Amino acid sequence: MIFSLKGTLLEKNPTRIVVDVSGIGYGVNVPLSTFDRLGDVGTPVELLTHLHVREDSLDLYGFATAEERQLFELLILVSGIGPRLALGILSGSEAHSFAEAVASGNLAMLTTISGVGKKLAERIVVELKEKIGVLVPVLEPVAAAGESPHYNDALLALISLGLTRASASKALRSVAAEEGGRLSLEEMIRRALSLAGR
Repeated sequence: MIFSLKGTLLEKNPTRIVVDVSGIGYGVNVPLSTFDRLGDVGTPVELLTHLHVREDSLDLYGFATAEERQLFELLILVSGIGPRLALGILSGSEAHSFAEAVASGNLAMLTTISGVGKKLAERIVVELKEKIGVLVPVLEPVAAAGESPHYNDALLALISLGLTRASASKALRSVAAEEGGRLSLEEMIRRALSLAGR
């Protein structure tokens, strides 16, 4: 697998670039969000990549951030979404906004993206809602009575341990309401897991 490329930007087009790495030119498909971050031709470039293997071709996709690559790799797991459409979806929306829309089931936002109709938007939500939680920043603040500087980190940790976003958030709010901001990150996670029955 090719996980990253570091070299010189040889050619630059909105959806495809060429990166020269030690004299070898790699053609890389990129979303517009990555394209917008690139410098001029001849400047250094570093990309995270995903190599998509098919019977008749090897296609390389490049991303400016780990979040974009993760989102791309989740999208191509959805039935009916291939790499090209996944790239189009990333080009038509900001990664965080898209992740938030999926996590909250916001079909109206998803259907504003070119190539995403209502049925596909529903399928994306059904298949990715629980998986996409780790990419979504915490949108709602902790209740005033239980404010904690560890809330965001604890929420992401619980999601990575297999809890849904909703159950992790509920458990943390219960812990925070009882203990306020006095608990360490580890203790918050431990108490929340206990409340969630894990």
